[in-house]
Amino acid sequence: MAPLPDAEATILSGARSITRAALGARIRRAASGYAALGVGPGDCVALLLRNDPAFLEASHAATLLGAYAVPVNWHWKPEEVAYLLADCDAKVVVAHADLLELLAEAPAGIAVLTVPTPPENAAAYGIPEGGPVRGEGWEEFLARHAEWSQPPQPPRQSMIYTSGTTGRPKGVKRAPPTPAQAAARAESRRLIYGVEPGIRALLPGPLYHSAPNSFGLSSAMLADLLVIMPRFEPEEFLALIERHRIDTSFVVPTMFVRLLRLPEAVRRRHDLSSLRHVTHAAAPCPPEVKRAMIDWWGPVIHEFYGATDLGGPTVCSSHDWLRKPGTVGRVVPGATLRILDDEGRECPPGVPGEIFAHCPDMPDFTYHKRDDARREAERDGLISVGDVGFLDGDGYLFLCDRKRDMVISAGVNIYPAEIEAVLIGVPGVLDCAVFGIPDAEYGEALCAAVRAEPGVTEAAIRAALAARLANFKVPRRIEFHAALPRDDSGKLLKRTLREPHWAGVGRRI
Repeated sequence: MAPLPDAEATILSGARSITRAALGARIRRAASGYAALGVGPGDCVALLLRNDPAFLEASHAATLLGAYAVPVNWHWKPEEVAYLLADCDAKVVVAHADLLELLAEAPAGIAVLTVPTPPENAAAYGIPEGGPVRGEGWEEFLARHAEWSQPPQPPRQSMIYTSGTTGRPKGVKRAPPTPAQAAARAESRRLIYGVEPGIRALLPGPLYHSAPNSFGLSSAMLADLLVIMPRFEPEEFLALIERHRIDTSFVVPTMFVRLLRLPEAVRRRHDLSSLRHVTHAAAPCPPEVKRAMIDWWGPVIHEFYGATDLGGPTVCSSHDWLRKPGTVGRVVPGATLRILDDEGRECPPGVPGEIFAHCPDMPDFTYHKRDDARREAERDGLISVGDVGFLDGDGYLFLCDRKRDMVISAGVNIYPAEIEAVLIGVPGVLDCAVFGIPDAEYGEALCAAVRAEPGVTEAAIRAALAARLANFKVPRRIEFHAALPRDDSGKLLKRTLREPHWAGVGRRI
């Protein structure tokens, strides 16, 4: 069936709907408004927004001007938000009314546009609908600007902030794509995400994350129907698939875990036969969970290995995974992937090493204001994010460790150095280490090993961390030690702390 025209293609969020044609008009009005505020090619517009069609409007409007849309994780605290806004030199921030308090420490001089908190978000999070206005209201802003009519600038992908070696998030800033890269990127989205004209897509994940961001923004422009969930809720997810005959979605393994915990009667109540392409990524999926999902939904589940910095160099179908349980797939056409040892030599099949890859559909990038970090990540034109794995004799990639300390919990990248920098400043804490331990629902959970003065309590540590860090960065487990293991040079031996937690788990992610 041919894709619907823009006047009929629809984006749904709760009880609200908007056609793609109407969305396009609002995008062009927002672009005119941004330009009036001084936004131009290469500038940044920050988005402090929950899942909402307004996110699509605000993001695509920046793209139309050749600017970078910079999604902000709204779980962060004011200090973290202020750091990002200053680091990217944002000229404008578009924020939901209920999140305005996160701008308490924002740098001066940034224009603020306030989007009323919509009813579906208010209901999902138990927060007030509407809310106060700081700067100018989004609807008023759109109403007073004509639609942008000048030729679009070369588009730039969203600048996603990802944790890095300094412990502070760093922005992945890509150049505009060449026409060949844009065409290859469209094919890559089709292969990896199942995104192509005419799909009926469901977005359950937060748009501030890299993969949901790519999935949501591209689906808004191509899908006959895009349904945006304000917040993932497992039974509602199934109900939406049935109600709207959804065929394409992007999820993370934690969602699979929650879906499988539904009572059998609830799981079988919904007709999911429309599903054609469901992609998961962002975190390791326990083999028993993935097998159970394939048994339930059939061979519609796909997986890829990738990262914001890297793109998606491998893809794995259900058939591939059933034949090679635990794999994250084979290299996609045109991509390059090598497994290298510490001396840069290629590892033979079955021997783990650091994963380096290059995806030709992805324009070159740097870490914003951190070119040195970009150079450190590259070897012979290939990029690594510190993952360790191996290729089997048939060219299938398997992940087995991470060379760097990043923890992935519920699909969220968390860098322990950032937490440790705050933790060591807590009164009475003498030494500390933060690392990932296995968690049945989230894949990994944060654990803090602490050496402290007598009288320092777990409650006091949690309170001090919660005042400075997003809640998901506060370790779920805190262990007190008389001493932390260090070698003769004073280097902390985190592996010694981690190993007891991972013993018998069967993986070392």
